[in-house]
Amino acid sequence: MLTLSGKTALVTGASRGLGKAIALALGKTGANVAVTDLLVESEKVDKERLAEYSLLAAHFVDTGNVETISTAAAIRKMGVNSLGMKMDITQPDQIQKVVSEIFDQMGGVDILVNNAGVMDNMATMEHQTLKMFERDLNVNLTGAFNCIQAVWPHMKQKKWGRIINISSFVGLRGAFAQPGYGASKAGMIGLTRSLALEGARHGITVNAVLPGFIETEAVKLHDPKMLDRIKERIPSKRMGNPDEVAPLVAFLASDRSSYMTGTAIPVTGGADLFNF
Repeated sequence: MLTLSGKTALVTGASRGLGKAIALALGKTGANVAVTDLLVESEKVDKERLAEYSLLAAHFVDTGNVETISTAAAIRKMGVNSLGMKMDITQPDQIQKVVSEIFDQMGGVDILVNNAGVMDNMATMEHQTLKMFERDLNVNLTGAFNCIQAVWPHMKQKKWGRIINISSFVGLRGAFAQPGYGASKAGMIGLTRSLALEGARHGITVNAVLPGFIETEAVKLHDPKMLDRIKERIPSKRMGNPDEVAPLVAFLASDRSSYMTGTAIPVTGGADLFNF
């Protein structure tokens, strides 16, 4: 039986969608879970200023889809410990503060799931700006690096750790009019494999999950006609559900995956296969 009892997980970008599903799956498997996100229910934010950072984040502020604190509460009802906390993955000092609180209340971070990211920079090359391209890299790639660096010493000391980076199948296939997103997700695969080489001798595995089109709140915001075209091109003829990705993350976080490291696993319904 798969169990994470006695382990503590830190999940980023977990206020909704895939991150929330992953946090719940880890809690169901017995892990204590720190649910973190740029947004938390109790915080008032300047939406205009937030929109400069992420249009998607600004959109979700008033929609009822921010569930960082409530997800942690749901996990505690499963009989394990859970904290819901604000964390901006582009701010190393803020990450360290959160990690220190996790240490104080739950004893350390054994499992890190780098799920937080941005995907709202959509423009063809001539309309791209350096500012937005660098924003994509800073959040999606450097943000993951920041979080890994904050927990790596503890994992190395314990000689046990699980790092799961949520990349995307576009890291292999590319993303039209999203050069920053495609480049950052490809970079996550390179980061995964480089750190897998380093971590293996210390009992730390580092793996990447490459979701395809998953029906999250953010994806549902796209034009319905475009979503229909996407579904038609997927061999499975449908989008995935967050609950079809989360169990894989739980497996990679467990001892059952102890001989797997440096992998990049697509979960796409066949969208990454060649098809007419």
